[in-house]
Amino acid sequence: MAGTDDRRANEPQGIERPLPSEDRGAWGSDAVADALRALDIPYVALNPGSSYRGLHDSLVNHLGNQRPQMLLCLHEESAVAIAHGWAKVTERPMAAAVHANVGLMHASMAVFNAYSDRVPVLLLGATGPVDPVKRRPWIDWLHTSKDQGALIRHYTKWDDQPASVPAAIESVLRAYQIADTSPKGPTYVCLDAGLQESALDAPPPIPDPARFRPPSPPWPAPDLVDAVARALHAAERPLILMGRMSRGEAQWRARVALAEALGAVAQTDLKLGGTFPTEHPLHGAPAATFFSADAAALLHQADVVLALEWIDLAGTLKTAWGDAPPAARVIHVALDQALHNGWNLDYQGLPPADTFIAADADATVAALLNAVTKLGPRARPAWPGRAPVAATRPPAGVADGPISVPMLARALRDCVAGSDSCLIRAPLSWAGQLWPVRHPLDTLGGDGGAGIGSGPGMAVGAALALRDRGDGRLPLAVLGDGDFLMGVTALWTGVHYRVPALIVIANNRSFYNDELHQERVARQRGRPVANKWIGQQMSGPDIDLAGLARAQGALGFGPVSRWSDLAAVLDEARRAVEGGALAIVDVRVEPGYDPATAAAMTPQAP
Repeated sequence: MAGTDDRRANEPQGIERPLPSEDRGAWGSDAVADALRALDIPYVALNPGSSYRGLHDSLVNHLGNQRPQMLLCLHEESAVAIAHGWAKVTERPMAAAVHANVGLMHASMAVFNAYSDRVPVLLLGATGPVDPVKRRPWIDWLHTSKDQGALIRHYTKWDDQPASVPAAIESVLRAYQIADTSPKGPTYVCLDAGLQESALDAPPPIPDPARFRPPSPPWPAPDLVDAVARALHAAERPLILMGRMSRGEAQWRARVALAEALGAVAQTDLKLGGTFPTEHPLHGAPAATFFSADAAALLHQADVVLALEWIDLAGTLKTAWGDAPPAARVIHVALDQALHNGWNLDYQGLPPADTFIAADADATVAALLNAVTKLGPRARPAWPGRAPVAATRPPAGVADGPISVPMLARALRDCVAGSDSCLIRAPLSWAGQLWPVRHPLDTLGGDGGAGIGSGPGMAVGAALALRDRGDGRLPLAVLGDGDFLMGVTALWTGVHYRVPALIVIANNRSFYNDELHQERVARQRGRPVANKWIGQQMSGPDIDLAGLARAQGALGFGPVSRWSDLAAVLDEARRAVEGGALAIVDVRVEPGYDPATAAAMTPQAP
């Protein structure tokens, strides 16, 4: 074992190099591994299991654990979360592998997150031998399901259980193509253990994956583009809702140019990655997880609304006009309806639209920019009477006083000032005005499914992608303590594969969202609000979050509870990350949310 550890320690980026292996014969799982390499998939995040032991051997001894390289994870949910985070940076599918029905059930929450976030993931699974004659007693029967894909079919784009090796190759190609086709999402291929371990007379040919690329994003019809361009050009108060958009810099510049050409207000969403510079004079109200009253007031003034893959357009319009029909002309650009299957209500309400364009949002922006430019400069370059929203700087604190989330944001901004960073995740207590967005990778948004436990895995996956980009952008995640605790073992994978990242825990020692709900219910029922903490707060004893991080091999700092200590600790942690470390800083923060967020999160009625 010592020799193995030493060999790994001398490898670049922690790659585990297997001993040389001379292929003797061909196996079903070798063909699947060859298909993965042909697709140029760099990693397979996995928690090992006997149901795909054939594929595991092929990745190691047939491919040499390179392209793809295995990333060992300590939980299946972390494996999928890492693939999710990687795809949020790259916009390409990464692979994750899970063991049989039990591993798939573990992974299901992370699959739901990726689906709800419209992020591509190629999920590989396996079942015990379909042929009962080949099953071992007890365990193979227990881990074999008749329709394993049914466990996640409601929140994947496609699944398959191929019955032959050529069918398995085609299934992998199709799964990648579908996952990477807009609207993107996870796909699942379940490999029969018997198929994987079947001997082949000769390796089957792998088709050229270039002939199975995802289709180009659909562009809007020219007549619709011309009509919408004229409507926007003539509008006095156009407003653009910037929803799910590309991370590409060219697309970012096109969105800015379109808003400037129209003098249109651009409203962004904290749940999503960077879509528009928040310090631009045309940016609307600060981005929020829930559409704020300030944003609703701007929307109510708009005479033409261009919604670009906006999440919950119907609910957003109701914040401005209530139950009345929107007074503005609504132009809805979306492909998302292609995924709506009725099981989960993530499609939200049915929005009214005067023009509904089923096309890619960024392709539509490019087409509209071209059409608007041809119409010439607008007579009214900006909204009449609208003052730009001034950028605000979070407050500093008293030297020995407690730390609030806005104060933590200020300290982090000071810590990373002068360098490029990526805010991979932020907790519910975060607010849009706390963090400037100047580049599409400055922030990545949320997890899609609004559960907890995905943060550490997504942080590791996104940081891995940022590391491989090689442009020096600092990976930064601010996680809630509950989110961190549910996914903490993902840190081991990050440390093991030498993925640098700075993870800061906004630790209020409570599932505070539910304290607000309990407070609201208590007030409604005339019961003691002072009891809201029971069953919510994680204290007595306090949990050593920095110690948990160190147990995974990461650097652990804190807890930091005084404002006067915060800057120095963050600076030390940042310097460690710049040196290649994964560092976690436990910051004890005062419970509390931005007032607008708190009001939206706890409605009057359940």
